[in-house]
Amino acid sequence: MDRRVMEKSAVRAVDGILDNMLVASLDTTLELDRIALLLDIDGTLVELAPTPRDVIVPPHLGPTLEALYERLDGALALVSGRGLTDIDVMFAPLQLPAVGGHGAEMRLSADSEAVAARAPPMDNDLKRRFIAIAQLDPGILYEDKGYSVALHYRLAPQCERAIYAAVSAVRADLPQAPIDVLPGKFVCEIKHAGFTKATGVRELMGCAPFKGRQPLFIGDDVTDESVFAIMPSFHGASFSVGRRAHGVDGYFANPKDVRAWLRHLLDEEAMVR
Repeated sequence: MDRRVMEKSAVRAVDGILDNMLVASLDTTLELDRIALLLDIDGTLVELAPTPRDVIVPPHLGPTLEALYERLDGALALVSGRGLTDIDVMFAPLQLPAVGGHGAEMRLSADSEAVAARAPPMDNDLKRRFIAIAQLDPGILYEDKGYSVALHYRLAPQCERAIYAAVSAVRADLPQAPIDVLPGKFVCEIKHAGFTKATGVRELMGCAPFKGRQPLFIGDDVTDESVFAIMPSFHGASFSVGRRAHGVDGYFANPKDVRAWLRHLLDEEAMVR
C-alpha cells in the first residue's frame, strides 16, 4: 500500500478518540512528508496541575515526540508560554525545536542554540509591580520569565477579579508601558508587547525544515488563538483541546486523546515499514 494512503488511514482509525469533524479535517490535510507539527504543552500534551512545577509528563510522551521528530525530518516544534529552559527540564533528556515564552525565544532544531526573537526583557521596576500582586493571597504564585510575569491563581481562584483589577490599575498608572496582558486558565500573564506565539510561529515557518510545509497546530488556551488565526495563511490546520475554539478545524476532548493520536501516527508508520 502507498505510504501516504497508509498515513491517511491513521486518521480513519481513531474513531472514538476524535469527533467526526476532526477526523474529516485531518483526513484531507495529513501527509507526514508535507506537514509541520506544532504543539502547545500545558493543557494540550499534558494535563494542567495546581502549579506549573506539578505538571506530570507521562513516560511515553518523550519517546513519542522524539520518534515523530525523526519521522518529520525535524519539522516538529513545541509552542509554549514556558521558557525554553523550563521546557527542556520538563522533557529531559529530549530537546526539540521550540517557540518559548509566547514567542520571546526560539530554537529551530534539536541541536541548535536558543535565540531571543527580538524580544526585550520586561523593565525590572515594572516587573516588580506585577510580582507584588501575588501578595494579595498566599495561593497566588508568581513566575518571573524574564520577558514576562505570570500570576498563577489555580490555588486561589477567588482572587481572579482582584488580580485583574490590580493589573489594570498598574496599566492605568503607566499607560505608555509597552505591555500586553494574556488571560489564561487560572493564570494572568503580563508580557512585553510586540511578540506572541503567532509571531514566533511565523518566524519558525520561514526557516528549514518547517519552510514550505503545511503546519498543523494543536493548542488549548486563549494564548493559542493568535496561532489558530494564522494557520490559513500557511494552508495549515488548527485544533483545540477541551473546547471547540473559534476558527479551528476540529478539537480533541483532552490531552490524553492528543497523546493517543500522536502514538497512533507512529503505529501506522511502523505498518508502512
